[in-house]
Amino acid sequence: MPAVADLTVRAARLLAKSAGVDKGVAIDVLKRIPMQGGLGGGSSDAATTLVALNRLWGVHMDLDALAELGLALGADVPFFVRGQAAWAEGVGERLTPCDFGETLYVIVQPDAAVSTAEIFQAPELTRNSPVTTIRAFLAVGGRNDCTSTVRARYPRIAEALDWLQKFGEAKLTGTGACVFAAVSDEAAAANILARLPNAWRGYVARGVDRSPLLDRLAMEG
Repeated sequence: MPAVADLTVRAARLLAKSAGVDKGVAIDVLKRIPMQGGLGGGSSDAATTLVALNRLWGVHMDLDALAELGLALGADVPFFVRGQAAWAEGVGERLTPCDFGETLYVIVQPDAAVSTAEIFQAPELTRNSPVTTIRAFLAVGGRNDCTSTVRARYPRIAEALDWLQKFGEAKLTGTGACVFAAVSDEAAAANILARLPNAWRGYVARGVDRSPLLDRLAMEG
C-alpha cells in the first residue's frame, strides 16, 4: 500500500498540519487482524496515531478536538479516538458512552475480501432501517442494512453466515468480509473453531468497554 494512502500516515500528516508541527515520527504497524475484514483496523490505527502523536509531539489537543479531526479520516475514527464503548449516531461522530460488558465472540474470516465503497454505492443497498434508541437496541437488537447486499454479491460470505448461524446469531462485521457470533464461554468458542472449514480462518475476541490505549496513556501520565 502506498504510504500516502495509509491511514496512519494520513493521520500523522493531518495532526501535524492542523497543529503546525514540524516534527517527524517513525511508525511501525503490526497487523494481527484480517485485511478488508470490516473490523475497523484502519480506523483504529488512525485514531491511535492521533492520540499517541498528540502526546509525543506535545500538541495537547483534547479528545473532542482529536475526534473532530479524526472524522476527516473516517466515520469510525472518532469512536476509536475516544476509546470507550459507545452508541453512535450521525455518521459516527455523535457518541454516547455505554457499558456493554465483555462479551466473547467467535469471528470467522471466509475466503473473501469486500470493498466498503462498492457496497455503499450499490444501488440495491437499502437505507430504510427505522430510527431506534439505545434501550430498544439492547432489548431486541438491530440489523445491518449491508447484509443482504453482501450476501448477494459474495456467496462465500453468505455461506459463512449460514454456517455460523448453526451455533448462534451470526452477523456481518460492517460490510464484511468477516462474520461473527457471541458465545457463552471459551469452551463454546473452541468447539466452533474445531469445526471450522479448512478454507476459513477463525478467531476468538473479547469485547472491552475501554481501550487499552487510554490505560497506557494514564499510566504514563
